[in-house]
Amino acid sequence: MEPINLFGNTVSDLENVMLEIGEKPYRARQLFKWFYKLGENEFERMTDLSRDLRQRLSGRFSFIGMTPEETVVSSDGSEKFLYRLGDGALIESVLLKDGDKRTVCVSSQAGCPLGCTFCATGRMGFKRNLSTAEIVGQLIYLRRRDGENAFGNIVFMGMGEPLLNFDNLVRTVEIISSGIGLSISARKVTVSTVGIVPEIIRLADTRLKVNLAISLHAANDAKRRKIIPVAKKYPLDKLTEAARYFAKVRKNRITFEYVLIGDFNDSDEDIKELSRLVGGIPCKINILSYNPVEGLPYRRPTEDEIDRFAQKLYPHAPAVTVRKSRGLDIDGACGQLAGKYKN
Repeated sequence: MEPINLFGNTVSDLENVMLEIGEKPYRARQLFKWFYKLGENEFERMTDLSRDLRQRLSGRFSFIGMTPEETVVSSDGSEKFLYRLGDGALIESVLLKDGDKRTVCVSSQAGCPLGCTFCATGRMGFKRNLSTAEIVGQLIYLRRRDGENAFGNIVFMGMGEPLLNFDNLVRTVEIISSGIGLSISARKVTVSTVGIVPEIIRLADTRLKVNLAISLHAANDAKRRKIIPVAKKYPLDKLTEAARYFAKVRKNRITFEYVLIGDFNDSDEDIKELSRLVGGIPCKINILSYNPVEGLPYRRPTEDEIDRFAQKLYPHAPAVTVRKSRGLDIDGACGQLAGKYKN
């Protein structure tokens, strides 16, 4: 009989496993710590468990994570990892490096159902939600490879819409933020959404202290609907209402992501509309350059155009930053993940 893989199990899951085999629930916390904090997957080495329990666990269970099929390295040091899942689906994650700062960009779905017109992932169509094991596996691989300093920040900005995989997102964050898990503060975790209004409110009402980033990309409904189909379902008045609610409940500002597309959303009128839209919302605006995707008609703006937009916006917005694209030469920048081999 094939051993049951416990990879991706939370403390609560492991408590149920312990009860099923006649053990005290507190053993779950011991297992959880060995698995996630100490990086041990051999039961025989878990020395605070009795020999009898170790033998029984070895016979029935395993703890097997994920290993990428391909790793490509950017000229800026960033790395992109291609994983093949059990059913053959391909996903990617990216480790972004900026000096000593290391941020891992995690995927939550294989493909994406939202079809944003400027995004390579959206062109793939939707395969399925990732399991908790498949999400956290992208992190555990790096921890085992590079140790505790593998990354300091985690962003759910990879393939897919994380709020459409809500339950597994929450389970993953529980593993990430647990003191006996990966021990990464939830305040170092950012969940990015294109604007799924009910789930923004639902996330605000959880106990998870994650950051929220909303992919805005246009400041009026007509223009936003041209590039983000789900904007027809969740117009900007409802989206900004949810943003205000999140900021109020969490007592923390949110981030609006704004991908600048040449000759589309970069005019003085766009700046005025964006300024009005975010008025009164505790927030910062991240300006990103559109990253080219083969076959799409959009123009990447010049550095001067980006700087001009940011400088004109800054006096009218609470905080404005320009985020430099990383991993561009390996198709690892925002909007470029497509689950395909580099060569």
